[in-house]
Amino acid sequence: MARRYRYAVIKEKGSGKGNASVKAGAASVILFLLAVIFGCAVNGRFEEIYGGICLFAAMLSVYGLILGLSSFSEKKQNHITGIIGSILNGLIVIGLIGLLLVSN
Repeated sequence: MARRYRYAVIKEKGSGKGNASVKAGAASVILFLLAVIFGCAVNGRFEEIYGGICLFAAMLSVYGLILGLSSFSEKKQNHITGIIGSILNGLIVIGLIGLLLVSN
């Protein structure tokens, strides 16, 4: 009689830092969109307010990029969210640098 082997598929847990990186990137995008909508709604007045919102979103994006890159050091974790968060936050940071260079 043949033996039956039972293999268990072990699901790897998602990276905690990767999840936080994706959340930081999503929050950064939402803050940027809110700043743009607010800036259009008030016809360019109150630059300090939406400038501050954009600055906070930029800092949040840099923090998310650092979290995403540090999520790759976690062992036995699924790194998909870390990859997505790193790419998302990296694109936001590159876009900000490009926006600063074009605006001056």
